[in-house]
Amino acid sequence: MTAVVAATYRQIRWERKLFWRNPASAGFTFAFPLMFLVIFGAIYGNDRVRLAHGTARYAQYYVPAIVAFGVISACYSNLAFSISIRRERGVLKRVRGTPLSPTAYLAGIVGNAVIVSAILTALTIALGLTAYGITLPHRYLGLLVTVALGAICFTACGAAVATFIPNEDSAPAIVNFVLFPLLFISGTFGTISSTSFVGRIAAVFPVRHLVKQLTAVFDPSISGSGISLVHVAVLLAWAVFAIAVAAARFKWEPAQR
Repeated sequence: MTAVVAATYRQIRWERKLFWRNPASAGFTFAFPLMFLVIFGAIYGNDRVRLAHGTARYAQYYVPAIVAFGVISACYSNLAFSISIRRERGVLKRVRGTPLSPTAYLAGIVGNAVIVSAILTALTIALGLTAYGITLPHRYLGLLVTVALGAICFTACGAAVATFIPNEDSAPAIVNFVLFPLLFISGTFGTISSTSFVGRIAAVFPVRHLVKQLTAVFDPSISGSGISLVHVAVLLAWAVFAIAVAAARFKWEPAQR
């Protein structure tokens, strides 16, 4: 057990170095969600939106929604790209022939994605506090639990989706085809009524619940931790389902052509 933990730690460090050695990719990972925050903040900055028990400035809703987007981008999109590309280039197959534990190798990839999501969360909140004057209620435990749960759910979803990607060239199209419609109907870029048609569809998927959970953590009009057992249950259910799919379909070798 100790050997696996040590190997996982070394692999996370290696994945971190690999991530930063591609500054264009790393920069885009951080810039993409922040760009949305700046653009939509400039367009709707003076609007007010309805939260649980009152109204608030648009930024108070939009900053936590972008935090959700950042977690999803780091944990779902990046992980799905990374696994599918490494599989098709034969990297995963070669790893199987080394002494490195497959568990430690995959845990290193996941660990790096979680670290990136944590950094992106901090940057987004810092920009919201300094540039948009949002209120950050003292719900740090709720924020930590929500981000951790979102990271677990969407790394699992990324691993599951990667098993359906047939080749490296199709990875961006498939990953984004699944993700972006859900982002829009889940209220990531603007409020969506839970009783509307698209709101009811979005409620089936985890994106909506991560957005709702994070906006509740930032909502100054409610009391408590902001954590909803419904949102937690849906995110955990999707995590378990995605892990089961990934475990059943995961392949270390490239698809036969």
